[in-house]
Amino acid sequence: MSEFAVRMENVNKSFPGVKALDNVKLHVRPGEVMALLGENGAGKSTLVKILSGVYTRDSGDLEILGTKIEGDLNTTEAQKLGVAIIHQELNMCQHLTVANNMFLGREIVKGGRLDSAEMNRQAVAQLAKLGIHDIDPDTIVGDLPVGRQQMVEIAKALLLDAKILVMDEPSSSLSNAEIEEMFRIVKELRDQGRSIIYISHRLEELHHIVDSVTIMRDGQYITEGKFTDFTMPQIIANMVGREITNQFPRDEVPRGKKAFEVKDLHAGKAVKGVNFEAYEGEVLGFAGLVGAGRTETMRAIFGADPKDSGTIILDGKELQIDNPIQAIRQGIVLAPEDRKRDGLCTKLSIRDNIALPNLDLICDSATGTVNKRKEKDMVDKGEKSLTIKMANAEVEAGSLSGGNQQKIVVAKWLARDSRVIIFDEPTRGIDVAAKVEIYELINDLKKSGHVVIVVSSELPEVMGISDRILVMCNGRITGEVDAREADEQLIMTHATKFGSND
Repeated sequence: MSEFAVRMENVNKSFPGVKALDNVKLHVRPGEVMALLGENGAGKSTLVKILSGVYTRDSGDLEILGTKIEGDLNTTEAQKLGVAIIHQELNMCQHLTVANNMFLGREIVKGGRLDSAEMNRQAVAQLAKLGIHDIDPDTIVGDLPVGRQQMVEIAKALLLDAKILVMDEPSSSLSNAEIEEMFRIVKELRDQGRSIIYISHRLEELHHIVDSVTIMRDGQYITEGKFTDFTMPQIIANMVGREITNQFPRDEVPRGKKAFEVKDLHAGKAVKGVNFEAYEGEVLGFAGLVGAGRTETMRAIFGADPKDSGTIILDGKELQIDNPIQAIRQGIVLAPEDRKRDGLCTKLSIRDNIALPNLDLICDSATGTVNKRKEKDMVDKGEKSLTIKMANAEVEAGSLSGGNQQKIVVAKWLARDSRVIIFDEPTRGIDVAAKVEIYELINDLKKSGHVVIVVSSELPEVMGISDRILVMCNGRITGEVDAREADEQLIMTHATKFGSND
C-alpha cells in the first residue's frame, strides 16, 4: 500500500495569461487532517480541482490511494476513486429533500419508480453514523440551517464511500456550536482512516484538528510538515512571504464627538429595543452568537429590512430611513455580510460597481447621461486610495479575490464621502494578508472622522480592531466593554444573557 492517500508531484496548470500552478507537490497520508494553506490566489482551489477531476493538469504526476493516474481525470473517475469535495458554497439542490440530495444521480429505483422509503432509510442510517439524529430525510434542504446542510453534504460523500474529503472553508458560515460539531465529525473521519484536506483562512481553529500543513504561495509549493513543528507566525510568514508582526493593527485615536445614535430600535422578532451611540475616532464593534440580532440591527438601520419603530440620529439630526436609497443619500452605508449576493454585481465590471450607486453624483443633470470624466475620476480615486489589485477597471468584480471585492464595496461608498460605514463580517473568507489590509482601511476611516461600526463573529477580530464592543443576545444589547479590557470569557458571558421573558 502507498504511503500516501494523495501524491501529487511537479503539477503544472496554466490558464490564458496566467500560470496557476508551477511545479506544485502535495502529499496527504491516510488517516490525517492536512491543512492546505495560502492566500487567495495561491493556487489551492486549482490544485484540489485537479485532484477532483474538475480541471486537468498540464503536466505532473498524480496518484490517488495507490492508483497512478496516467491520463486526464474527470469528476466521475475521481469520485469512484474516493475523492469528494465539501464546497464553501454548498453544492446542494435547495428545493429537493435531504434524501434526494444524498442520492442525486444514483437514485434507488424499484419497480420503475423511485424507492423513497429505502433512500430515506439509508439517509437516516448514514447521518446516524455521524451522530446526527435531528435531520428528517424528507426535509427540504433549503429549509435547513447552513450547518445542517453541511452535515448532509458530508453524509452524501460518505454514502459514496469517500476516502479523501476536501473541505473548503467549512466553518466560514457556522456558529460556534456548529463548528464544534464539525470538529467532532472531522476527528471521527480521521480515526476511521479517511484523509481530510482542510482549507481555511481561520488560522486560529487549526490547532483543534490539524495534523500537518502544506503551504502555497503564488501558485508554488512553499513548505510542508507537522503542524506542531510550526509556530503561527512561521505559518503566516510562509503564506504571505513576509513577517506580519501584528494581525490586528489598531491605531489609537482620541475619541471625538458623538455623531450617531440609535434609540429604541425594534424590527420584527430579531431586534428588540436596541439603543447605542457611536463616536468619531473609534471603531464600535458588535459581538454575539449567531442569531443574536446583530445583522438584523444593521439591516434595519440601513433600511434593507423594515423597522417597527425607533429613532436614528446623525450629527444631531433625526433621519427618516425607510429604504437603502434614503440611508445612502443621508450618509449611512452598509458593507453587507454576504458581499457577493448583497454588496456587488459580480458579473459587472469594477467600474460599473463603483459607479452604479453613485449615478446621482456623476450624471449631468441637463442630459441625464453619465459624465465619463467624473466616472473615471471616481474609479481612479477608489483604486488608488484602497490599492485595489486589478488589471483594469473593466474586469468583472466576481473574478477578484475576496479582499479586493471587499475594497470595491467600500470604494463605492467612500466616493460619496459617507458619514457612517457599517461593516458586517468584513473579512469572511479573506486570507490573512488581505485581512490586515482591511483592518488598516478601517483604521484610516476612523482617523478621518468617519463613524465606523464592525459586526464580527470572530472574537479575536472584534477584540483586536474595535475600541468599544457592544454585545448582543436575543435581539438586545446585553453588555458594553472596552476592547482593551475585554477577553473572550467576558464577551461570552454577555452573549448568553437570555432574559427570563425571552
